[in-house]
Amino acid sequence: MLKQLKPRQRALLWLLSGLLVLSLLLSLHIGSVAISWRELLLALTGQAVSEPLTQTIIWQIRLPRLLVAMLVGAGLAVAGTVLQNVSRNPLADPYLFGLMAGAGLGATIVSIVLPDQLISMALAAFLGALLAVLLVFIACMGNRLQKMEVTLLAGVAVSFMLSAISSFILYFAEPFAANRVIFWMMGSLSRTDWHSVALIAPAVLLLLVVALAVRRQLDALLLSDDSARSLGVNTQRLRLVLLLLTALVTACIVAQCGGIAFVGLMVPHMVRYFMGVTAVPLLLGSALFGAIFMMWVDNAARSLLAMQEIPLGVITSVLGSVFFLIILRRQLQQGG
Repeated sequence: MLKQLKPRQRALLWLLSGLLVLSLLLSLHIGSVAISWRELLLALTGQAVSEPLTQTIIWQIRLPRLLVAMLVGAGLAVAGTVLQNVSRNPLADPYLFGLMAGAGLGATIVSIVLPDQLISMALAAFLGALLAVLLVFIACMGNRLQKMEVTLLAGVAVSFMLSAISSFILYFAEPFAANRVIFWMMGSLSRTDWHSVALIAPAVLLLLVVALAVRRQLDALLLSDDSARSLGVNTQRLRLVLLLLTALVTACIVAQCGGIAFVGLMVPHMVRYFMGVTAVPLLLGSALFGAIFMMWVDNAARSLLAMQEIPLGVITSVLGSVFFLIILRRQLQQGG
């Protein structure tokens, strides 16, 4: 597979891989507790360190959080790449399917309406995200996924509807509980652990492996549905499988980390500029760059303010909204 890439594409993938390892080491070094490079390397290689707390900070706090950041960035970036390719819509993003709103509704219900400990917030968010996907598919059942614009509009409508229900519940809720849910919906990695890694990793790897396996069909979809069908591609089935996998990945991420928007929009566009539009370099490049991007967003979130963490969704929304307007303006200029 990699042998088919151009030398420039292979070089860029190796560069991104090196930057990923370097970013991981630098991120492990950054934090409120100072850890020397010597202590860090000793802890990573399993050797004894002078301060036992260092081992705990690295292996139980920083490393799982950074691995979750990598998986979140890679997962959302690959999901965005797949959605943009199958819809041929450069503005497609995982959250256009109402997943964030559905997860927020599930978290709101379990935190405010249901008795304590009846169901975990993560599971409730996951079920809420799947409800959003189900509503989108029901709304588009007659469309048969042929016109992706209809699917995207249905996702936006479902998102507004579920957000309105969440707001209605929060309006009558006890203030402390409402604030906790609102902060969670903004996106954060502060509660992630090795369990979060185990939940998100299989879904992200499954989407990436399946997308690479159908790379030729994805490239055929870029031309047109008629061209893809003439090459023997079952466009409806391919879209359905990829949309379900994308929904699964996004739901797992939202269930563990809350709402982190626009990553699936920004990263594929930036990678496409350097890697081209073919599936293999675009998918691999998006996964690597998405992981790097999210690691440094998380570093900024926990380092910019003293003794306080900025929600990840705030940072990505600020960057993403500006990026979205730039892309939208470019599309309008090309259309005109």
